[in-house]
Amino acid sequence: MSAVTGPGVAGPAAAVPHVLDNPALASLTGPHAHFAERRGRVLRYPVDVSPWLALPDDPDSRDWADLAALAGPGAEVPLPGFRGELPEDWETTFRVEGVQFVDDGLAAAPDPEAVRLGPADVPEMLDLVARTQPGPFLPRTVELGTYLGIRRDGALIAMAGERLHPPGWTEISAVCTDPAFRGEGLATRLILAVAHGIREHGETPFLHTSAENTNAIRLYESLGFRLRRRTAFLAARAPQRPAEDHAAVPVP
Repeated sequence: MSAVTGPGVAGPAAAVPHVLDNPALASLTGPHAHFAERRGRVLRYPVDVSPWLALPDDPDSRDWADLAALAGPGAEVPLPGFRGELPEDWETTFRVEGVQFVDDGLAAAPDPEAVRLGPADVPEMLDLVARTQPGPFLPRTVELGTYLGIRRDGALIAMAGERLHPPGWTEISAVCTDPAFRGEGLATRLILAVAHGIREHGETPFLHTSAENTNAIRLYESLGFRLRRRTAFLAARAPQRPAEDHAAVPVP
């Protein structure tokens, strides 16, 4: 599989729109449409599933007003991947440069020690995430796809799973290992096992991480991931003016 180019990566296809350029929008209008809540052209996951939400590629003033109404006055809103200009009445509260990697020859394979995790495992998953901070994981995040874990003496010590699901692609996320068991290659094994399941469905794995997470980047590149684009993890505070009294509705 050859590397994919896109915004932030030099190459002849750099300016060509791609489904991974706005992966939350592609997910919520595609395989994850059953999760989508909508106001106008703004889509989001339920707040107990994922903080990811999706603006259109060309948000206008109406879209920003819909987002403010959806979030609520003064709410902090995650805007992963957004690189445009915020309206004057929005305040940036968080920004970290990020990178997006795609499968470019992973030695994906099932792992004999990995077990499927489900709703009954969520308390342990939330505890592991709280101790390792791999990124957002909420009470219903497990519903987004397959999550695999490794247990020792019955305790969950490592996990990884699937998050965003643009057509033809599945994101690997929530990769974490209990600090007492790091250095054993558990994260590598779980990444390859999750990737194997993704490929078995005829799709391609991808993932995101911070541009400053050099250890993770080295690991991903050594496994066979290739940088596709640079992105950003951004959050902004909605204006304090009252939102219209109109709730988000599921996408038909």
